[in-house]
Amino acid sequence: MDEPSIPLPDDFSRFRVLAFDSGIGGLGIVAALRHRLPGARIDYLADNALFPYGEQEDETLIRHIVALLTDAVRRLNPDVVVVACNTASTLALTSLRAACPTVPFVGCVPPIRWAARLSQTRVIGLLATRATVRRPYVAALREQYAPDCVLIAHGARHLADMAERTFRGEAADPAVISRELRGLFEQPNGDRIDAVGIGCTHYTFLLDALRQAAPPDVAWLDPADAVARRTATVLTTERGADDAKPERAEDEGGPGGAWFTAPPERPSSLTRGLADCGYAAPEIWPAQTPSVRSQSA
Repeated sequence: MDEPSIPLPDDFSRFRVLAFDSGIGGLGIVAALRHRLPGARIDYLADNALFPYGEQEDETLIRHIVALLTDAVRRLNPDVVVVACNTASTLALTSLRAACPTVPFVGCVPPIRWAARLSQTRVIGLLATRATVRRPYVAALREQYAPDCVLIAHGARHLADMAERTFRGEAADPAVISRELRGLFEQPNGDRIDAVGIGCTHYTFLLDALRQAAPPDVAWLDPADAVARRTATVLTTERGADDAKPERAEDEGGPGGAWFTAPPERPSSLTRGLADCGYAAPEIWPAQTPSVRSQSA
């Protein structure tokens, strides 16, 4: 994700950012956003009512995400929306941009191009959810950015759930980590993988455990900072001279709020993790759109 060399402001306090994910995974991107956008208000919306997204039908999920984020844009009036979820990005970005044409959207996609640039063996890996690895979008990324590379992908079953627990203070399970990594590195040519892209934002919170259990000399690529840099560029080039948007009111300042679409499990441990990301206690999102689960009940 290359960005043009443009001067960026030292203070982003006039901007409001909305980051969105199915759970806590996008909070790794929030950390990168806070570093790249000093002073910006960064709201966070976790659609934990439907976590994990991979269990939903694609068209149903697209409709749900568009309805939820259209409501969030109306309520929060952000300058940019960061879709900090690979599944949502690969599925719904086009529909979101059509539904909210006045607000820019920044997505998060597997860092296949980055892996291809680094790889010496020309065999690259992708560790993602099962929903992400089956998307035609992933094959299109390889064809466009890594045509001379072999891409070996593994759709992990248990890592996103483990990341949710790790964020709340639990230790990662080494046996589960090893089992998922065998699913990647024991595929044909898997022993030649020298760069692995993270295709699920939740896995940021498992990076240390993944590095320790993986073969040595494998580069692990987390796109969080690239997403933050892209967001800074969008705010500067598309919103920096937007005089039509009013200045933020004093009560709209601060680090932002963290909303969840369902009461979270273990709220006390979640609150401790949110505090490390600059948030107070989690709040329940006042969504008026019926959820996918309630519609199918």
